[in-house]
Amino acid sequence: MPSYRIDRINEDVKRELTLILREVKDPRVSDMISIVKVDVSGDLSYAKIYISALEGEDVAKESVKGLKAASGFIRHRLGESLHLRKTPELRFVADTSIEKGFELFNKLKSIEAKSDEN
Repeated sequence: MPSYRIDRINEDVKRELTLILREVKDPRVSDMISIVKVDVSGDLSYAKIYISALEGEDVAKESVKGLKAASGFIRHRLGESLHLRKTPELRFVADTSIEKGFELFNKLKSIEAKSDEN
């Protein structure tokens, strides 16, 4: 049975984190990062946040280091804005799925161009 409550909490956490990340002053955190996905555990103890950066994978990994350092501040702000019984512990992960999607798209485009030439 699907849990619509967890899906709603995932979206709420994603929306609030997007606003909170603007306030983070750590120089390692890029201005061009985005939250790809949020997975909150069923008991609301943990939240895994997938981060992507437009500048590439290295910038995303460096931003994750800065976000881990600021996780206490971010968790506090999240607890203030969301009225949950428990504020989940935040785990940030660099996500490369967007870059891999672009690479796949470019490969498919080149295959299509080669087939059009023949």
